[in-house]
Amino acid sequence: MHLSRLGVLKMVADNPSQAPGQRESQTRIWQIVGMVAALLCLISPFIYLQRSEYSVKPVIKGAPSFVGSGQCRPCHQEAYAKWKGSHHDLAMDIASEETVLGDFNNVQFVDPYSGAASRFFRKNGDFYVETEGPGGAVGVFKITHTFGVYPNQQYLIPFPGGRLQCLNVGWNAKQSTWYRLPPYEVDGPDDWLHWTKGGQTWNGMCAECHSTKLEKRYDKTTDTYDTRWFEIHVGCEACHGPGSNHVSWANRPVLARPQVENYDLPVNTATIDNQKQIAICAPCHSRRYQLGDNLHDEGEILDKIVPSLLMEGLYYPDGQISEEVYVYGSFVQSKMYQHGVRCSDCHDMHSLKLHKEGNDLCLQCHRAGSYDTPSHHFHKQIHEGKPSKGYLCVKCHMPGRVYMGVDYRPDHSLRVPRPDLSEKIDVPNSCSTSDCHQDKGLAWVNDQYTKWYGKSRKQHYGEILAAGRKQNPEAIDELIGVAEDSLLPAIVRATALALLSRYPQERTIPVYTSALEDGDALLRHTALRNAIHIDPETRLHLLQAKLYDPVKAVRIEAAAGLSGFPLDAINPQHQERFQQILAEYRTAMEYNSDFAPQRYNLGNLAAAIGKGEEAIQLYREALAIDDQFYQAKVNLAMQLNQQGENLKAADLFKQVLEAQPDLHEIAYSLGLLFAEMEEYEQAAYWLGQAADNMPNHSRARYNQALAYLKLEQWENGEMALLKALENKPGNREYFSTLANLYYNFRLTDKARILAEKTLLTQPDHELAKQLLEALSRQ
Repeated sequence: MHLSRLGVLKMVADNPSQAPGQRESQTRIWQIVGMVAALLCLISPFIYLQRSEYSVKPVIKGAPSFVGSGQCRPCHQEAYAKWKGSHHDLAMDIASEETVLGDFNNVQFVDPYSGAASRFFRKNGDFYVETEGPGGAVGVFKITHTFGVYPNQQYLIPFPGGRLQCLNVGWNAKQSTWYRLPPYEVDGPDDWLHWTKGGQTWNGMCAECHSTKLEKRYDKTTDTYDTRWFEIHVGCEACHGPGSNHVSWANRPVLARPQVENYDLPVNTATIDNQKQIAICAPCHSRRYQLGDNLHDEGEILDKIVPSLLMEGLYYPDGQISEEVYVYGSFVQSKMYQHGVRCSDCHDMHSLKLHKEGNDLCLQCHRAGSYDTPSHHFHKQIHEGKPSKGYLCVKCHMPGRVYMGVDYRPDHSLRVPRPDLSEKIDVPNSCSTSDCHQDKGLAWVNDQYTKWYGKSRKQHYGEILAAGRKQNPEAIDELIGVAEDSLLPAIVRATALALLSRYPQERTIPVYTSALEDGDALLRHTALRNAIHIDPETRLHLLQAKLYDPVKAVRIEAAAGLSGFPLDAINPQHQERFQQILAEYRTAMEYNSDFAPQRYNLGNLAAAIGKGEEAIQLYREALAIDDQFYQAKVNLAMQLNQQGENLKAADLFKQVLEAQPDLHEIAYSLGLLFAEMEEYEQAAYWLGQAADNMPNHSRARYNQALAYLKLEQWENGEMALLKALENKPGNREYFSTLANLYYNFRLTDKARILAEKTLLTQPDHELAKQLLEALSRQ
């Protein structure tokens, strides 16, 4: 019969015939038994773990590899369920009955811009379009992949060379109809922006952000792609990094899991600040160029990409979105970002949906009593008997624009409305949008705004950047102030640095040298790219130091800059490092050499190291990719000029100016080229065009004066010299040339006036003193 320990103890206690000593002895025995049993309970897990299949052994890990989102589902069912069906999940897919949204029932669509007809139909279960193809010829093309899901869906078509091309007719999922996608200004089937050309090639333009572990694999020599992905869509590992080590760790019994950092995931997403979080998002959610495949690992943003600054054509001067720039460049301007707000504070990172709707989203942080009230926003929920959305925070602080024809995207700079800036620098404002008060006029909007919020307005950096874009001479001091203001967003300061390069003056040099030591990599990178007017000796020293920068974009920019120096000018202790980083730069440019700008950069590198013929070839290759990339034409012209082919160079400059008449620096270069060719009439004309449009560029006016003097047009030469001196009154060369002109023609009165006027503002001007002395002896 089986007896429990309690049963035995009860029998002993109930036996009064036992002597007291015997009972005490048996009690001690059972106490010992109890202690042993307790000890066994304590150590049994450790004994259990000594079994070979459960023992905690040293973990020998290699580099983590990708395993796929399906491996995450068993443990992370809630997160997986949110992600499934999200825009990340549906970013790209195989074209099938389940994934294709468009109407392929023999439907025809006529492009309202080009007039080309497209017919969508099915055959043998596959999807086809009959439309204008390469060279303008109509062809039938099979659609193999869907791209996106809502509010629009695009379709991908295989082309030779491993390309997938994005058809320029897409499906409007909002209105269930076909529509023409931008860009609309396509100059025929040979234009780079035509759907069959490089501007619409999925491999280079879109792929890295719609799939996980995308390898572009572009071969520059054959102009072909062998593009591959691990997951066709944006999966879990796109943000968390390759998960093999984590899955291996998770597959162990709970008690057998070793203590590891971040659960053995390579990217920490749980306990990070907003800077580290946006570094995960920015490689896709930004306007940028890549430095290589996205490895989905941690690191600085500029280790992977170089984001665009707030430059003309992409952003309005005040930083509002203009072109399609996505979110990064806007959000990092915001006060929210400056105060630590993260993407995940508003968006669920798996479903991508907002945490809350309406003003409730903002009231997670902002007090309702202060902000969600008519005393703040001055708008009603019911206006003139109709529902109104004017009271919503986003209507004032996140105005948006429509991209891709149907996709409304809010500006994430979360700015205070400034309708006064619309008058000053011609930027949009949230009050005057089409669904608010467009019908009232700007004057009415500003009057209402003043009534509500008063007359006081702080100067906005947009006013300074706008002046810098126009190269206003007086903007230099304010641009320096913006570049040096550590309280402003880094992207704003970097933009000011870039604009300062248009003012090549000595007092900007300390601004650049200071920026090279800034803690923000974007500022260091921008300083390196734009500090080209620093004297060679100082620049050589600065560039060599930056070869050791921890951030990839910065150090390779330093190597590119150093390539323009003779190799023996570089300190021997830096030469090996220079060669290593220069190779890193070349690899980064070759990665993107399917684009004209990077092929152009390779041409610049070849030119810098004295390989002129190679540079010419690379510039021509850049133009073969995109003949509207004028920078390649400019540098090709300069190389042809060095080869003595001046007529070809002049023709290229003229082509650029015909397409881009506002590029006044090119007019200046063309004028100098004609002067070199001794065609002084043409030289004077183009130098005058440059000087008229670049009021702070006195050298253009001075060179125009020299051309007039060569033509013996003395009066024109005199007027040009006076204008040059008016701009740079202390310039010895300008003064000397004009003084000699007066002296040689015995225009003593004019010469005396010149000297006396100069000495009034510059009493120590030696040449003016010498001129007066010479005149007094006559």
